[in-house]
Amino acid sequence: MGFARTCSVALVGVEGVVVEVQADLEPGLAAFTLVGLPDKSLSESRDRVRAAIVNSGETWPQKKLTVGLSPASVPKSGSGFDLGVACAVLAANERIAPRAIADLMMIGELGLDGRVRPVRGVLPAVLAAADAGYRHVVVPERTAAEASLVPGVSVLGIRTLRQLVAILNDETVPEEEEDRDEGRPDPLFAGLAVPGAGMGTGVSGREVVPDLADVAGQHTARRALEISAAGGHHLYLKGPPGAGKTMLAERLAGLLPRLTAQESLEVTAVHSVAGILPPGKPLIDTPPYCAPHHSATMPSIIGGGSGLPRPGAVSLAHRGVLFLDEAPEFSGRVLDAMRQPLESGHVVVARSAGVMRLPARFLLALAANPCPCGRYSLLGLGCDCSPAAVRRYQARLSGPLLDRVDLRVQVEAVTRTELIEGASGAEPSARVADRVRLARERAAVRYAETPWRTNSEVPGHELRTRWQVGPAGLREAERDMERGLLTARGLDRVLRVAWTIADLAGVERPGPREMAEALQLRTGVARGVPAVVGGS
Repeated sequence: MGFARTCSVALVGVEGVVVEVQADLEPGLAAFTLVGLPDKSLSESRDRVRAAIVNSGETWPQKKLTVGLSPASVPKSGSGFDLGVACAVLAANERIAPRAIADLMMIGELGLDGRVRPVRGVLPAVLAAADAGYRHVVVPERTAAEASLVPGVSVLGIRTLRQLVAILNDETVPEEEEDRDEGRPDPLFAGLAVPGAGMGTGVSGREVVPDLADVAGQHTARRALEISAAGGHHLYLKGPPGAGKTMLAERLAGLLPRLTAQESLEVTAVHSVAGILPPGKPLIDTPPYCAPHHSATMPSIIGGGSGLPRPGAVSLAHRGVLFLDEAPEFSGRVLDAMRQPLESGHVVVARSAGVMRLPARFLLALAANPCPCGRYSLLGLGCDCSPAAVRRYQARLSGPLLDRVDLRVQVEAVTRTELIEGASGAEPSARVADRVRLARERAAVRYAETPWRTNSEVPGHELRTRWQVGPAGLREAERDMERGLLTARGLDRVLRVAWTIADLAGVERPGPREMAEALQLRTGVARGVPAVVGGS
């Protein structure tokens, strides 16, 4: 008889649950039973573990073997338990001292030849282990850098099961050949990419960041981008094809401040679970930019899939920018489903295998043509769309969705003069980003004793009571509400934008000028107060 235990981690979304892996050997007919609510891929680990142990030069026990994963109530998915199961079996068979693995956290998939393969979600798994008090973690060598991001945890990266057995037994560690795939992108990380829309990178940052200096003209839209980045306000760009909507949206992420240490861990954890964290760059420290195609399905945008759901684009854009180009072409169900994360900053996906809660606090940028042909607002170019077709097209973006968008900008085609001469004197992104950073710092001081970080997160009742705007600034907003141009939710969003404009201007609180600009960017109705251009 023999008994041994070690630990691993089950992932539910980006949250890890510590799982105790127990192995028990009893006299009887040779059999291998795996219990504890495993899914199909985990049930298949019996064959992987048996082959890996035998091909590593060890003896498979000819007894009744039972492996239990506790707690049994937690759904368990994937192949990351292989390493823990194999070591528990070897310890129960007295090939490893049981006490040597009792306090270890083990994460990794085993190949049939005994090699330890990388798995998804190593970072959130190690974070869960650290929170549970574990200080020693064994992971695949290729994900050791990712696991080492967690402070206070000693990480051992291994290539093969044979190597780990030698280390645990204090024996001479055998020389192992490098994996043939070493240095090349693993197929695990190549399946799902977050488009960089001309940035030439994947999900972990932008090697070549598009600059606002490349944009000719578009002073109002540039101002809206600055306000959006400074306060975390959602943005809607509407205009004809070729006016520069996509070009502007691509530059929004470059205006955002670098991620804090905690934000970097949050973003990296989501991308690790999705399996798209690039090898060689374990930490994402810049705001992600995600631009899915308009044919994307509900699971790819919101999250989901068979079994335990996976993160979608709204989570991959967490702490960054989600850009929906040609927004009316997206499925209406997909657009309406985004209303929850826009309000709450997270998304809840329920499937038969479990319920997943994922972070989704992103900055939404929408771009749309005015009509199906795109020439509705271009005088003299002849729009071919009927009035009914124009109304149907514009109605694809529902009122409840647009009501959650703070800034709505009409992007007009640039003139020949602006195109030829305008870009040469355009302000670069770095200068705008400096103003954004200062504005966010002012907001951070104001909200120091609260859970909020940016103006867009502050509840409306707090803006109407704790941080009030003077009566003079509210008069115009009250008139808009009486005329039906502004809803109660819309007023709250105007107040948030006004505070952001005040932070950019360095004034103590919003006045009539800031409220007028916020209302103009919300309703599109000119207020007689010129918008600030270039921070002047």
